Amino acid sequence: MINPSFKEYLPSYYVSTANPHPSYPTLEGRLKTETCIIGGGLTGLCTALPLAENGHEVIVLEAARIGFGASGRSGGQVISDFACGMEEIEKQVGLEQAPWFWQQSLQAVELVDSRIQKHNIQCDWQRGYATVAVRPQHWEELQQWHEHAQKHYGASHYQLWDKATLKQQLASDMYQGAQFDPLSGHLHPLNYTLGIAKAAADAGAQLFEQSPMTRIEPCDNGWLVHTPNGSVECKNLVYAVNTYAGLHPKFKVLEQKAIAVSTFIIATEPLGERAKDLIRNNMAICDNRHILDYYRLSADGRLLFGGKDNEFIDDPDRMTELVRQDMLKVFPQLADVRIEHSWGGECDITRNLAPHFGRLASTVFFAQGYSGHGMAITGIAGLAIAEAIMGDDGRLKPFEQLRHSNIITQPFLRKLGSYLGSKYYQWKDSH
Repeated sequence: MINPSFKEYLPSYYVSTANPHPSYPTLEGRLKTETCIIGGGLTGLCTALPLAENGHEVIVLEAARIGFGASGRSGGQVISDFACGMEEIEKQVGLEQAPWFWQQSLQAVELVDSRIQKHNIQCDWQRGYATVAVRPQHWEELQQWHEHAQKHYGASHYQLWDKATLKQQLASDMYQGAQFDPLSGHLHPLNYTLGIAKAAADAGAQLFEQSPMTRIEPCDNGWLVHTPNGSVECKNLVYAVNTYAGLHPKFKVLEQKAIAVSTFIIATEPLGERAKDLIRNNMAICDNRHILDYYRLSADGRLLFGGKDNEFIDDPDRMTELVRQDMLKVFPQLADVRIEHSWGGECDITRNLAPHFGRLASTVFFAQGYSGHGMAITGIAGLAIAEAIMGDDGRLKPFEQLRHSNIITQPFLRKLGSYLGSKYYQWKDSH
């Protein structure tokens, strides 16, 4: 794991196309606020924004730069549902309560849309997303989910496409069919994150970059959060650290519930008119395997293609070529195309892939474990925590019901477990 303390953004296509944005100051001296949020990714920012909009004093401490982690480096897909699937939610809370969670996932996408419109965030927001099936059994599973979603969740917006219909929109022979979701979509994740940060700052939140938390201690019915050059006295504390939970002993309890897994993304050169033929309706695509591919077009006509698990591969050139080979399995017609950008990153997953939100104490909140759905569900996580801080925990409480088994915390065993798990699911995907 990369220690983000005092780091600039890592190179990526997103950094090279980021909108002009300010550098927020480093915390100096001692400040006092109602709520201190540790982490300047989407979890922290989506908590800060509704708090600030409601006149609540809030400070966000970011160890590196705003959106340094997955919030600024992801595939950019904004998807409803949860990574665990509604089957896991139903198993835990029952079919009567499950529709509430389903509605939260739909609201998460609409929250992204409404904030983009309200705050005029230039982030290439595009509706349209397809889950595609590689093998016949994957197609059967997709059809079964489509029927279940219509019957139990009223998901009438979904469209089921057979192979021929899919081929009209996607220039690939790899898939058996797809479920198209016209409400989900994709965007430029770093520009979206920077836009949410600006909206929070404009509403009154104080944002500090290159200000890592070094120590936390109780203080006068609240907390004192230390950084290298300052401190923040607060009543409420929010841990919005996600994959960086292992960087500090205070977060060990969170590290037991989620593990960081690696992924890698490449960006081709601009494809010009070829881009329109590749994905004709400009949707985002993800297959429904365990070790999956995800891809979409950028606003300037590049193919952004992600996948793989680079847990034991530290050579970026090798990872670039491995992901390129996966891209060519989907689009062999791109064999002559140059790869101009490539970058890796981590997302945190829980053992059952369900989101993990809650409280460690009455005034200490957290959210993590988005398992690849973070671009959307961070909005709901932040809203749930903000509402609870302001006195209404009706949105947070149901998420706290979700049960999560512990994960090994010893670093090498975690890494080995991630690798073996990846190989197991690759085997399952191929049968």
